[in-house]
Amino acid sequence: MKRQKRDRLDRAFSKGFQAGVGGRSKEICPHSNLDSRSHWLGGWREGIDGRLNGLFNK
Repeated sequence: MKRQKRDRLDRAFSKGFQAGVGGRSKEICPHSNLDSRSHWLGGWREGIDGRLNGLFNK
């Protein structure tokens, strides 16, 4: 049985989170769709917060 792909908005959030943890700029957001962009930026914000609070070391 084929596995379904993850929801696009969930994937956008996850990729944004990874970018935030990596310390990358929010200007690199690859999405132009408003919904995808807002989820990516939400993930980015959480990643940055976690990084600044010392949850992730890079």
